Amino acid sequence: MTTVVEWWNIHPEHAWLRGDRPATPVEFDEAQGVWNVYGHAECLEILNNHETFSSDLTRLLPVGVDDSLIEGDISQMDPPVHRKYRSLVSRAFTPRLVGAMESRVVDITNELLDAVEGKPEIEIAADLAYPLPVIVIAELLGVPAADRDLFRKWADDVVESFSGFSFLDGSEQGEKDIRDATQRLRPLIDYMAGHLAERRSRPREDLLSRLALAEVDGERLTDNEIVNVANILLVTGHITTTMTLGNTVLCLDAHPEQAARVRADRSLVPGAIEEALRTLSPSAALARGTTRDVEIGGTRIPKDQIVMLWLAAANRDPLRFPDPEVYDPARDPNPHFGFGRGIHFCLGAGLARLEGRIALNALLDRFPVLRTDPAKPPTFFPTPDMVGVNTLPLHTS
Repeated sequence: MTTVVEWWNIHPEHAWLRGDRPATPVEFDEAQGVWNVYGHAECLEILNNHETFSSDLTRLLPVGVDDSLIEGDISQMDPPVHRKYRSLVSRAFTPRLVGAMESRVVDITNELLDAVEGKPEIEIAADLAYPLPVIVIAELLGVPAADRDLFRKWADDVVESFSGFSFLDGSEQGEKDIRDATQRLRPLIDYMAGHLAERRSRPREDLLSRLALAEVDGERLTDNEIVNVANILLVTGHITTTMTLGNTVLCLDAHPEQAARVRADRSLVPGAIEEALRTLSPSAALARGTTRDVEIGGTRIPKDQIVMLWLAAANRDPLRFPDPEVYDPARDPNPHFGFGRGIHFCLGAGLARLEGRIALNALLDRFPVLRTDPAKPPTFFPTPDMVGVNTLPLHTS
C-alpha cells in the first residue's frame, strides 16, 4: 500500500510518518539538548499535567526572545494567568457563537468557489483553503479582510521564522535567527497596533474592540498584550484550517476508494477531516519545560529540561490507533492531538471544524472530479514542526 506520505515524499526526515517508530517513546537528543516524546500515552500525560510541564519556556531557552513578543501570548502562559487571558478570548468561540457564524461561512465559501466555477484547474490553497478562514478570522477581529494578501505574507514570515528549532540553538546563528524573525514580525505588529489605536477611540462590535475594553484583575490590557493576542488569533486562526482542508483533499486524492465513500455518504465528511488531522497533523510538535524531576514512559527527565512533544508521531502510535498508517474516514474512536489537548486545547477548534465541513462539502458538490497532477505536485510547509499543504493544484475535469 502506497500512502499519501510516500506518494508525495512528505517530510522525508520524519521516519514516524513512514511507520518507523523509535525504540522507546521518550528519547534524549544530545545534539539539541531536548527530550523527544513520541508516544500517545506519554504525550497525553504531559498535556494534562501543566504543573510539571510548563508552557513558559523563556527561562530555559539558550537565546533571548524580546519580551514584547511574549507579553499576552496565551500559548506561553500557565495557570492561573493563562485561565484569565483565555477566558477573555474564548467568549468569541462559544458553540453558540460559532454556530451563528455558519451562514456567513457558507456565503464566503460560495463566493470563493463562484470565482473558479468552470475552471479546469484550481489551486485549492489560494482559491479556498487560505482565503476562507482568514476572511472569517479577520471579520471576527474587525480588521479588513481585503488585506488578506498582507496577512498571508506576514503569516508565512511568522511560520518560517518561529517554526523549527532555531530557538534551541544557543550559537550566534541562533541569536541572529531570532533577531531576524523579530524584525519580520514587526509589520504585522505595527498593522494591528494601528487598528487597536482606532478601536480605543471608536469601539465597534468586534473582538478587537472587546479586547481593548477588557480587564484582567481590574486592570486593562496593555496595547502590546492586545496586539499579541490579536496577532496570534489572526495567524493561528487560519493557518491550521488552511492546512487541514488541503491535507484532507490530498488524503482523499491518494485514496480514491475512500473519496468515493465520502462523496456517497456525506456523514463521513467530518470523519474525513478528523482522520486527516490525525495522519497529517498540521501542528506536528510543541514544547514544554519541566518544573521538577519526573518519569515519563519509564524514562527519568530532570527538572528544567525542554521536552518536545511530537504530537504527529503520537497520532500514529499503534498502541493507540489500530492500523495507524491507514486513512479511514470512519475511524472511531479517533482521539488525535490535531487540536492539542488539556488547558491549551485550540480555542478555534469548533470554528475550524465548521469551516472544514462546509468547504469540503462545497468542493464535493461543485466538482465531480478533484485530482492531483503528478506534473504539478503539491508543495508543503518546509518547517519540521508543521505538516501541511502549502500549494495544491487540482484538475476538476
